[in-house]
Amino acid sequence: MTAATRNDTPVAIEGNGVELRMQEVGGGMSVAFASLPEGTDMGPAVKGLPDDQCQCPHWGYLLKGRLRMRTKAGSEVYEAGQAFYWAPGHVPEALEDCEYVDFSPTKEFNEVIDHVKAQMS
Repeated sequence: MTAATRNDTPVAIEGNGVELRMQEVGGGMSVAFASLPEGTDMGPAVKGLPDDQCQCPHWGYLLKGRLRMRTKAGSEVYEAGQAFYWAPGHVPEALEDCEYVDFSPTKEFNEVIDHVKAQMS
């Protein structure tokens, strides 16, 4: 069994106030601790992925803030205190400073992270 804390989890993405820490926890799944400052739109970072959207599913809990998740079908707003499932095909936008923890399939998440890092450089 594996456990992870935010502070002990390696930083995968950092810049412009965005921080994503990620660690594999077993069963082909990774945990991520994310912080997005108000106004962050991940659209430019996922541009070039299929449909210009994140194609990795995520299960998690929004600890702080409000976040709009844009999809082909429209958008939905999530607020602190809500557990969520984000299906493949989404783009997050922070309406307030946000913090959340999510669990995702490691292989798919690494593909998205590698793409986002390439977009940031």
